Amino acid sequence: MTELWLSLTEEQRQLLKESVTIRKYQKNDILYSEGDSPEFFFCLMKGKVKIYKKGVGGRQQIVRMVRPKGYFGYRAGFGGGVHITEASAFEDITVCCIPLPVIKHIIRNNHMVAIYFIKQLASMLGNADENTVNLTQKHLRGRLAEALLRLKNSYGTEEDEQTLAISLSREDLANLSNMTTSNAIRTLSAFATEKLISIDGRKIRLLDMRQLTTISENG
Repeated sequence: MTELWLSLTEEQRQLLKESVTIRKYQKNDILYSEGDSPEFFFCLMKGKVKIYKKGVGGRQQIVRMVRPKGYFGYRAGFGGGVHITEASAFEDITVCCIPLPVIKHIIRNNHMVAIYFIKQLASMLGNADENTVNLTQKHLRGRLAEALLRLKNSYGTEEDEQTLAISLSREDLANLSNMTTSNAIRTLSAFATEKLISIDGRKIRLLDMRQLTTISENG
C-alpha cells in the first residue's frame, strides 16, 4: 500500500493503523458473495484472489484475478450498492481489511487519495471493456491465448521464465476464457501439439510467446 500510504497525512495514517485488520483465508474461502452489502476495502498482501460472477446454471465467469498489492471489493462500497460479483481465495491468502467508512472519510478529506482511486477505477473500467470485446468476439484459440498472456502479465513466470507462476484447474482456465471446460481442454491440447505450450498437470509452460501473441491479436 506504499503509493496510497505516501498520500496520507499523519492523522490519516494513524486512523488506518487503528482501523486495519489483517486476515488469513484458506484456499476456496469466500471473502464476499453476490448480494452482500460491502463492509471492507480489501488489499491483497499475499496469494491470489479470483473475482467472478455466476451465470446460467451456476457457471462461473472469472472477471479478473487479483495479484498481491491489488485492491478489490470497493466498487460496491463507492457505488452505494451491493456486491455484484463474488470473491474467493484462489490459494491461501493474507488480506488487509479497511472498513469502508474509514476509507470514505479519508477520501473526503484528501483529494490525492480521491484522484488515486479515480485512476484505479478508470483502469479497471478500461480493462473490463477490453475483456468484454476479447471474450465475445474472439474465437476459442484467441480467447485461450489471451487468457494465458493475461496470466503471465499478472503473475509472471517461474525461474525458467516460461512456466506460469500460477496453477490453474482446467475449469478455472475455462471460466477465465469464457468457454466450456471441454473446449478449454481441447484447445490446450491443440496448443501443446503445436508446441506453443507444454503442460505438466496444472503447470503451463509458454514455449512460443510470439505465436501466442499473434493468435490472441488475430482472435
